[in-house]
Amino acid sequence: MKLLMHTCCAPCSVYCIDSLRKEEIEPTVYWYNPNIHPYIEYKTRRDTLREYTKSIGIEAVFHEEYGLDEFCKNVVCDLQNRCVSYCYRVRLGDTAKYAKQNGYDTISTTLLVSPYQKHEYIHELGDKIAKEYGLEFLYRDFRVGFREGQAKARELGLYMQKYCGCVFSEESRYNCHSPEKPELPEGYELPSRTNIQVKKIENKEEYIDLLLEADPSKDMISKYLNDSDVYGLKVDEEIVTLAVICTISKDTLELKNLVTKEEYRNKGYAKKLLKSLCGNYKQKYNNMIVGTTENNIPFYVKQGFDKYEKTIKKFFIDNYKEEIWDGDLHCTDLIYYSKDLKKINKCN
Repeated sequence: MKLLMHTCCAPCSVYCIDSLRKEEIEPTVYWYNPNIHPYIEYKTRRDTLREYTKSIGIEAVFHEEYGLDEFCKNVVCDLQNRCVSYCYRVRLGDTAKYAKQNGYDTISTTLLVSPYQKHEYIHELGDKIAKEYGLEFLYRDFRVGFREGQAKARELGLYMQKYCGCVFSEESRYNCHSPEKPELPEGYELPSRTNIQVKKIENKEEYIDLLLEADPSKDMISKYLNDSDVYGLKVDEEIVTLAVICTISKDTLELKNLVTKEEYRNKGYAKKLLKSLCGNYKQKYNNMIVGTTENNIPFYVKQGFDKYEKTIKKFFIDNYKEEIWDGDLHCTDLIYYSKDLKKINKCN
């Protein structure tokens, strides 16, 4: 099978690509979305997809057409049915045409991952258009992985669009809200969205036990806690991640502690909290530094702490009564990196 998969955006492609690769199917991603407006939105989604496909080593083809004029001419008389009458047909038709001309035998689309699209119609239309070009349409009910794919996209820091694509869907999210429920596969329920917020912690001492999981010395924590601000990432009704921030000069901050409850680790919560704090603090400060162990350097570099500052030799030996271990690493030196808060970091 040689599969060309129409792709509307990077977040929607995540689960589709992952699940196809588990089947040992390697799709070629095909960008053709003349219904996405305005141009800054079109460009942002396209560029995000380009970067994502490069990062996972998958082939991608980009057919450029910002088709606002043509789109408006074709949908203005029937705005309520624009997806069915124009958007699906035009994008799948162009995908099939390119596939036929370039040696592909099968087409599909990431539109099948969204419970908010007209799923059964896309399936039927895909079959019809594929047959017109002598191709096969690969059908998968990707909706079961919608939330999983969205969560992974957020962890990767991909741009997450706020509306379907066209100017009319952008308008509708402000002016009206459709009572229609998303279409779901049989026996599948769409999980409720998790309520996440960042909260400044006033009762700092109540969280000492959690802070000790990242810094095992109560004496060391006490030295910086009173003069620091503590923020928590609240998931629903529970604080799951803490960050301790200390001001060390008029334009520089230090991240003194960043820790997530064990049962919530590897879900991107520490990254989410740190990104939020950096975004807020950049209004007043220029830099943030962090002292860390060797094992944690890759994490912080990915979050934009990409400038090496200094190493304090034997820090953990001189300042802690007991040996400090980070997994299999016997911690001895404290290594400092800094982040330029004014710099746009694509890894965030």
